[in-house]
Amino acid sequence: MTLGSSFLYAGRIVFSKNRTNGRKSLFASMLCIGISLVPLLAVMGISDGMIDGITGRMIGLSTQDVAVFFPYGSEETRSLGAFQKAASRAAELPHVIGVYPEVQGTALATSLAAGGSRRCGASVRAMPDDIFSSNEAFASLFTLSSGEVSFPDGKSAILCEKIASDLGVQVGDRISLVCARLTDSGMLVPKTAVFTVSGIVSSGYQELDALWVFIPLGTGFSFLPQNAAQYAIKLKTDGTFTSTVQQVKAESVRTFPVSTAWTWSEMNASQYENFSSTRILLLLIMILIVLVASVNISSALVMVTMERLKEIAILKSVGASSRGIRLSFLIVGGICAAGGLAIGLPLGILAAVNINPLLSLLERLTNFCGSALYTISHIGHGGAAGDSYIRLRLLDPAYYLQDIRVSISAAQVAGVSLMTLVLSLLASIVPATKAGRENPLDTLRKV
Repeated sequence: MTLGSSFLYAGRIVFSKNRTNGRKSLFASMLCIGISLVPLLAVMGISDGMIDGITGRMIGLSTQDVAVFFPYGSEETRSLGAFQKAASRAAELPHVIGVYPEVQGTALATSLAAGGSRRCGASVRAMPDDIFSSNEAFASLFTLSSGEVSFPDGKSAILCEKIASDLGVQVGDRISLVCARLTDSGMLVPKTAVFTVSGIVSSGYQELDALWVFIPLGTGFSFLPQNAAQYAIKLKTDGTFTSTVQQVKAESVRTFPVSTAWTWSEMNASQYENFSSTRILLLLIMILIVLVASVNISSALVMVTMERLKEIAILKSVGASSRGIRLSFLIVGGICAAGGLAIGLPLGILAAVNINPLLSLLERLTNFCGSALYTISHIGHGGAAGDSYIRLRLLDPAYYLQDIRVSISAAQVAGVSLMTLVLSLLASIVPATKAGRENPLDTLRKV
């Protein structure tokens, strides 16, 4: 039995005009594989986009590729001029394409706007005046909500959206920042400064937006207590995800012997590992779903074999080999996998690309049903009039990106396709082998 004959018989099995139960099972297995691929591709696209989006914001808006920290009392931190001179030296390091000096400290932020005095903790970041234009990540990842992304004077501040909302302030309102200064005698003395909000921005990630207050570098150098502040020169390299960052780290330590340097992966190790392990777990669950769908091919081929025992016996009696019959049924399994891919790949990519409106629709439907059930339950049990339904957020922006960025590569699609084909062929081996071993004499005696 030639290879062409095996393909011909496999095509007859799949595309036969007889609507047998076995043929229906084959098409059902195709559909199952296609449906199982939709969540797999969606999860791949969403998880990669979420990890890339959050990691990109942590690197570009917070740590940069390499952060060089200077201890309290070092020569580089004694004055603003010395600190800026150190930044100029760092700009001369190989592979460094951006240098951003920063003084960071913690403070109690208090709203001085009319109508209340809300308070919350804040991470105060004193940065160069042109940081929102000179830093590519700041310019692209921060969205201006109101005001302007500049410091009109030394007493101006730019707030992130979440902390501005917590304080209840808008552009033009004033806030008070209170930090603690440690005196030579060991006493903590409060230090207060009043700033006017010149702009409100959003990074699209509330975990970051709930913390940051930006002030001019010169003001921060004089306001933030030197013995409690963190002095860092953050470096952008030409190879964020390469070994270049390690080279820049080593070179910066040689240039500034009193400093300590950390790469972005070292500073964000816990978050990055958490993202990666969560992604792997989700993908494993989705792959198991595809595996279960592939097993359906095995049961469908068993049914087809039982229906075509007479055909197999006749083919063998006229010279067909067991190997050829076995290959025909393996080809049928491959055709089912290909059919499932034809259904699942476009639907999965379409679902991933439109995940934001799909989640929004699903959230509205869920809350509509939940609100209706709550109302019925409330009326039936005579609940208090002040009770209200709490809306469900499927992806709460307090913990996730406000807009999910989808990232699907051709390599991932090819990997999913190959995996589906391999799983389907593996599931087809047992029924194909059984079909090839059928004894034509035993079968014909029963006819």
